[in-house]
Amino acid sequence: MKLTGIHHVTAISADAPGNRRFYAETLGMRLVKKTVNQDDTSAYHLFYADGAGSPGSDLTFFDWPASPARRGTHAISRTSLRVANEASLEWWRIRLAEAGIAVTPIRAINGRSAIDFEDPEGQRLTLIADGGDIPFIVWEKSSVPAEHQIRGLGPVTISVPKLERTEVVLTQLLGLEKIGSYRDAAHATGEIHVFRIGEGGADAELHVAVEPDLPQAREGAGGVHHLALRTPTFADYDAWAERLRAAGYPNSGPVDRFYFRSLYLREPNGILIEIATDGPGFATDEPAEIMGEKLSLPPFLEGKRTQIEAGLKPL
Repeated sequence: MKLTGIHHVTAISADAPGNRRFYAETLGMRLVKKTVNQDDTSAYHLFYADGAGSPGSDLTFFDWPASPARRGTHAISRTSLRVANEASLEWWRIRLAEAGIAVTPIRAINGRSAIDFEDPEGQRLTLIADGGDIPFIVWEKSSVPAEHQIRGLGPVTISVPKLERTEVVLTQLLGLEKIGSYRDAAHATGEIHVFRIGEGGADAELHVAVEPDLPQAREGAGGVHHLALRTPTFADYDAWAERLRAAGYPNSGPVDRFYFRSLYLREPNGILIEIATDGPGFATDEPAEIMGEKLSLPPFLEGKRTQIEAGLKPL
């Protein structure tokens, strides 16, 4: 029973149409599911991923009329996305600059080549080169050539004022392994500790920046809501639910999101972490070739479709 990597990252946008333009058009990711926040059906929940919506490739957004996030600690501070190599990074530097997005030169971050940029709402993003060895599914209708497409999620960075209690939860409760640390003044004021998820690799690392001098972050547009970690099967998921229950660690208990099953907990600084199953996946309620083209609702919300659609703005 091991977590196997990053499942998805869910962030916040106050501009759903602009969000779709940037991630689907500028970044060329596939909008694999257009649905709603199941706890707040007035808001879209948009899922961008590779061509198949593979677990580990999903960057998702809640569409809330929120003020801009305040940066600080007690928060998920940076999301990285994987591309194949330095040639792809150079291609992206040109594409982003032509789109009016400020982008850094290529540099090494903990041994991997990378570039940094922000989306139009200030979402902090990094493209890293993963060597091209991690499988992904090409999105044939993307405006980005196959060899340069975003392949999935890379390491995610969280910021905490102290490491000790967070490390206990990550290692003793969730089974991650601390494998090293590094410094990067461009990303954090303090040391960044690297935790391997399962077998590790560019798609299976959590980076924890220790930044006691920062103010506490405030949730909002351009910020991240939560991070999800992968568990491959329903049997593993049930075992995780029992492990959290037996440990007495506060958590949501099992939650069926229809496209995957979830467990939610907060590490000691309040950062929300989800454990999510790989399946059943986004093609469970519509053909894979047309995923994301229409509003999808889980069965328990289908009876409210007319009311929900009336409350959503066009994309």
